[in-house]
Amino acid sequence: MNHRIMEQYKKLGISPEVYAVGEKTEEKLKERFAAIDETAEFNQLKVIAAMQKNRVSAECFNISSGYGYNDIGRDTLERVYADCFGGEDALVRPQITCGTHALALALMSNLRPGDELLSPVGKPYDTLEEVIGIRPSKGSLAEYGITYSQVDLLPDGSFDFEGIRSAINDRTRLVTIQRSRGYSSRPTLSVDQIGELVSFVKGIRQDIICMVDNCYGEFVEEKEPLDVGADMIVGSLIKNPGGGLAPVGGYIVGKKECVENAAYRLTSPGLGKEVGASLGITQSFYQGLFLAPTVVSAALKGAVFAANIFGELGFSVIPDGLQSRHDIIQEIEFHGPDAMLAFCEGIQAAAAVDSYVTPEPWAMPGYDSEVVMAAGAFVQGSSIELSADGPLKPPYAVFFQGGLTWYHAKLGILKSLQKLYERDLVNIGKLC
Repeated sequence: MNHRIMEQYKKLGISPEVYAVGEKTEEKLKERFAAIDETAEFNQLKVIAAMQKNRVSAECFNISSGYGYNDIGRDTLERVYADCFGGEDALVRPQITCGTHALALALMSNLRPGDELLSPVGKPYDTLEEVIGIRPSKGSLAEYGITYSQVDLLPDGSFDFEGIRSAINDRTRLVTIQRSRGYSSRPTLSVDQIGELVSFVKGIRQDIICMVDNCYGEFVEEKEPLDVGADMIVGSLIKNPGGGLAPVGGYIVGKKECVENAAYRLTSPGLGKEVGASLGITQSFYQGLFLAPTVVSAALKGAVFAANIFGELGFSVIPDGLQSRHDIIQEIEFHGPDAMLAFCEGIQAAAAVDSYVTPEPWAMPGYDSEVVMAAGAFVQGSSIELSADGPLKPPYAVFFQGGLTWYHAKLGILKSLQKLYERDLVNIGKLC
């Protein structure tokens, strides 16, 4: 036990007992962490190869304004994304405001009135319900005559292939596959599972567009969904691929036609990808992508660390401490508001920004219940940074993610454990 480091933790409010739990847990995770580092190394080389192939230069960081015509940095970055993720083309823009916007853009640009959207993996993430029109909202797909169909996963979390076959009809135009779990307790899908599902859908009708909501999954594995047959992947730059440096933005990568459709919807018919000024933030996009594999590995270590500690304390954790990882999110079910809020207070208290703030549940736009969010972030809402959130309703589950460095993720988990320990909400005696 390093007493100098323990003293630093003590200054940040971590008791010797909680620190001991962390050290014991970290020691037994050495092999697991080494495997995570190996994946990060593979993906780091993949990113560098894509940047070198497309001759990224200092000129790519120049500022464009106005229409943004002939923005070499923007255009080169989109070729880098296409090569890195295995697509024909890419749209990577600061004008895409968030992950939900990116998904809405991909859907609205590739669906037409009379088409049907199918989710073969159950209920979509909460904020997409209003995009689709499951919950009525202005400008939803439903208002444009686009229908929606859903096939739930089987009780064991596997695909209901017969149900999917029955749901596909002549109007089925696009299948949306959410890789991560959102605010549900279903397993996250591996890239191989996504490939199996895409292959099944294409076996029924080759022309159906298979879109993957890739949020929280980038660089977790060596493969990405486009490598196994998906037509389009969509995500946010303030999650994994922005590496904590991208201040805004989203991406769509995949088949050229799908990406072009999205570009014409984002800007205007006839303009597409030709316009869109970078406004001086392109360097952050490049550097964030460069750092992303390492940052994702730090977040993964934090998730595994949390699963092992809270799983051994008797809480339900999904995935558990031994299962393979396919995104950076760790779910912990507390079955009561007190422990849930204490955990979030610990994450907030561990932040470098706004550490003195107490997170409170509130009625967030796009959600059907109050949500508590802990995130002392350099970029507002950046969930690749240390953060935790969840709806204030049974089973009172917290969804923990992020950590730009492993050491910050570790501190966040220990600080959360400390909050529960101080309030007699856990008994850590058996773990010390």
